[in-house]
Amino acid sequence: MTDLQEFLDHVARGAVITARSEQHAYLHGVAQAAFRITAELNTGYHSPEQVRALLTRLTGRAVDESVTVFPPFHCEFGRNLTFGRDVFVNMGCRFQDAGGITIGDGTLIGHGATIVTLDHAVDPARCGDMIPAPVVIGRRVWLGACVTVVPGVTIGDGAIVGAGAVVTKDVPADTIVAGVPARVLRETGYHS
Repeated sequence: MTDLQEFLDHVARGAVITARSEQHAYLHGVAQAAFRITAELNTGYHSPEQVRALLTRLTGRAVDESVTVFPPFHCEFGRNLTFGRDVFVNMGCRFQDAGGITIGDGTLIGHGATIVTLDHAVDPARCGDMIPAPVVIGRRVWLGACVTVVPGVTIGDGAIVGAGAVVTKDVPADTIVAGVPARVLRETGYHS
């Protein structure tokens, strides 16, 4: 039977989560727990302290008191999500963290952002298979409203991603990107 560490090791290697496999069943089981916690988070009012307590249950690790998440917030796994200090996540964000999401200190994530860490096999006979690839967001990054970040992307420290962008490639530190797909527009003029 797969446990959390075995699953995290599996996805850290980028190993395929084969449809109907032990890892696939484990992912679905943990997802049910995550859905229960996020349903509680998204029902009624919760103080900032209560939100952090629910995020601590979701991630399985302490969430710093400087982290702010505005519900509603959706997350399909929770146990492969790491928040740095002074992170702000606005309303309506969706994180698919089974492949790993790391958010650096001082990062701002605009409302409606989607971060995805699993892709599906291209072969129609294998489309239930999932390929994990982590998303790493550096320190002091700003993701505008409704940004989508796809699996395997790293966003460098101090970068700004314009509203509505779809980030399909790594973003250099201290740059501004925008568009679909996101392209570098210019440097920020600041060094992180």
